[in-house]
Amino acid sequence: MRQLFGFIATIIAIPVLFFMYKLLISELETNSELQRNMSSAVNFEAPSPPAPVVLKDSTGQVFSEDYVEWRQPLTLEKIPYLLQQLFIYSEDLRFYEHEGYDFSAIVRAFLVNSSSDGIEQGGSTITQQLVRMKYLSAEQSYERKVTELLYARELEKQFEKEEILEMYMNEMYFGNLVYGVGAASTYYFNKPLSELNGAELAFIASIPNNPSLYDPLKNFDRTKERQERLLDILVRETVITQEQAEDFKEMPITLNVKEKKNLYPSYSTFVLQEFKELVGESEGFTERLSKATDPIVRDRIQSEFDKRLSDLQASGIVIDTSLNPTKQKMIELNMSSRLRTNELQAGGAVIDNKNREIIAVYGGKGYKKYDFNRAFQAVRQPGSAIKPLLVYAPLFESVSYVPDSIVDGSQICIGNYCPNNYGGAVYGNVSIRDAFKHSYNSVAVRMFQKVGIDQAFSYLEPFNFNHITEKDHTYPAALGGFESGMTVLEMADAYTSFIDGLYKPVRAIRSVKNTEGQVLYQWNEEKHSVWKPKTVNMIRELLSEVVESGTGRGISTNSSYIGAKTGTTDNYHDYWIAGMNDQYTAAVWMGYDRPRNMKHLQSDKIQHDLFSILIEK
Repeated sequence: MRQLFGFIATIIAIPVLFFMYKLLISELETNSELQRNMSSAVNFEAPSPPAPVVLKDSTGQVFSEDYVEWRQPLTLEKIPYLLQQLFIYSEDLRFYEHEGYDFSAIVRAFLVNSSSDGIEQGGSTITQQLVRMKYLSAEQSYERKVTELLYARELEKQFEKEEILEMYMNEMYFGNLVYGVGAASTYYFNKPLSELNGAELAFIASIPNNPSLYDPLKNFDRTKERQERLLDILVRETVITQEQAEDFKEMPITLNVKEKKNLYPSYSTFVLQEFKELVGESEGFTERLSKATDPIVRDRIQSEFDKRLSDLQASGIVIDTSLNPTKQKMIELNMSSRLRTNELQAGGAVIDNKNREIIAVYGGKGYKKYDFNRAFQAVRQPGSAIKPLLVYAPLFESVSYVPDSIVDGSQICIGNYCPNNYGGAVYGNVSIRDAFKHSYNSVAVRMFQKVGIDQAFSYLEPFNFNHITEKDHTYPAALGGFESGMTVLEMADAYTSFIDGLYKPVRAIRSVKNTEGQVLYQWNEEKHSVWKPKTVNMIRELLSEVVESGTGRGISTNSSYIGAKTGTTDNYHDYWIAGMNDQYTAAVWMGYDRPRNMKHLQSDKIQHDLFSILIEK
């Protein structure tokens, strides 16, 4: 009875709707001023919705995706014709004939729906639906509906039918935060749209009509039923034969739902930070910010930079990286298992010696994406790990000393600064070799004084130590006493200069591309000489002896060469090791986020194990 009453009410309402429709059309067609105002006022340049930021490892496999909505826009040429027909014949039969809205479709929808148990057809055209999805709010009101009709008409005047259809098929909502036919294909079937068969195309075409009702993850059978109804429509419109439809209906539908990739958060967090640095360097923002002295000007430049980064990320980019997933996974698992003490933390970085690429990063135990990353954000005093870079390599560069040179190892005081050796030990004349591998502080400060503070620091200028200032130009720096310090990545980066005396900044990013595969950014840095060959040979020899018979005993590796330097800060707050084997250069820091004494721990053993894990092949 209710259905019959609805049908009668619909028949009565049709003349009223027809009359109102005629009045609206007449007003639009005769009021030229209104048309001019509409054309100038309506702006269809709506901001593009954010596309995914995809990170790939060194093998080309995706390991991380950043997105709120899953989108993969496609051109109309890449959308199968069968899928286009499915939407046109089920949503807007007269799409290529109307001018934005279709009164006959509204009447037909009333008639069909009044004789059905549910809503089988909608009166909105594809153009109206696009306007509603992309340019208007979801408000339900008479005023908004009139605006929708006006916008639809204007949209048809500004764009070709094919452009409207393409926008529509990329804007449709498929449930589960999936937008567009391309994204629906990769989300529900985990393969590109071009690889879907007719049954699968009809299946995803069933969803947007009512994404909740036809959610295949919750209501698979309902989605399948609608798929079959859509196939029947194509038979009725002679797009496919009855036999083809039956074949498609019989084909199994096997969902293979895409999981959002969020592997190796320590590494991906660093990559996104390096991306900002790459854009800043490439587009001049870094230089402009460094030269800006007026705070207002600096804030304006920073705002421009932030907007540029936001626009780039929203446009959809693919970042190719040097990540070694096998090594990254091994490091995360094994290093975390060694940090058993509650709250004890570590940061680590591994660099490939051949390409000077960052292949693995350890941000800390229990690390989650965007957490504080101890590999590149924890700025700590380095202790004696800085000695090869700030004391001994500058010494060999500027003074005719060699590892077997004998120097004074006795107590030294410069003004009120009187550094002590470990355990308060006092030495006489010693070789540089012994002083280096046993980390005698008195010798390091005396050699630092011989080179000269400013000259010694000049040898650090090529490296990316971002936290060193003029305040650090003091004698305690020879032992790692800095105002702030350095990060694990900065230390590993500088130690690569001991591979062969050449240096270029180490990077994780190989290239940044847009969704079409065009390269937008990449680092273009060349190696340059920072140490003489004889200096490199002597430092490598000394680093090797640290592992063989010095403070680094216990570091293990399956490599023909291994060299390292340890470092401990005052009150045992920080433990460091930096060094290399024949394949990798690495650095590791161990400590507490809120510094405290670690002397009670078996710190040497843990520290050596952590470094061994980093450089293990």
